[in-house]
Amino acid sequence: MLRKDSSAFTTRFDGIDALRGLAMVWMTAFHFGFDLNQFGYIRQDFYRDPVWTWQRTVILSLFLFCAGMGQAIAVAQGQSWPRFWRRWVEVVGCALLVTAGSWLMYPQSFIYFGVLHGIALMLIVARLTTRWGSWLWGLGAVAIAIKYIAVYAIETGATPLFIDIFNSPQLNWLGLVTRKPITEDYVPLLPWLGVMWWGVAAGAWLSRQGGRRFPRRLPTAIVKPLASLGRWSLSYYLLHQPVMIGALMALGWFVK
Repeated sequence: MLRKDSSAFTTRFDGIDALRGLAMVWMTAFHFGFDLNQFGYIRQDFYRDPVWTWQRTVILSLFLFCAGMGQAIAVAQGQSWPRFWRRWVEVVGCALLVTAGSWLMYPQSFIYFGVLHGIALMLIVARLTTRWGSWLWGLGAVAIAIKYIAVYAIETGATPLFIDIFNSPQLNWLGLVTRKPITEDYVPLLPWLGVMWWGVAAGAWLSRQGGRRFPRRLPTAIVKPLASLGRWSLSYYLLHQPVMIGALMALGWFVK
């Protein structure tokens, strides 16, 4: 489903916006469960239980895949570097707000390289490699595989000092860690760049097709609200947790 955006003189793919919106809805449900657990209304292990860890993996993969597709389509439609940098600064600004807010809530495990921090770095890589086309499918697979191959090699053959270097906050943004950092959200370059590269490859292919291969007869009643949400994903991401946490704090105050 295609839609002309007269303000930007581009063609939006409502299906991609809807997919991003679906990820937002799923993320909201996931975070609401996390918040209920933090406030003691439920008892779940969000850090080790596969029911929750796999949901996080899928949700994050959807986000990064959509971000990659969006970047490829923007480049194909002539997005300038100044326009890219304006959007990039917004992402970085929101990432810093997440860091500040998480430090207030979780000073011992605040978010210093979470999803927005990772996206900010990966968007630059994606922008520089968008023209690589089909090669990005293979490079994405390599980026995912090299994470686990390198970590295995580090664990089995490296000295403790070498291991500590990659586990340090100065380098753990690369993803070559043998133990997960103590932080509430962690989205390093590897393996997640591979997912974004797959999104870039898919977006470049979709742009070459002119949308002809994209599903056109999608149920409007479902797609329209999801697409609207997907177009405001950054603002929604920044606001949804403070709203839910505030609501739960108010609920706790009223039921005392």
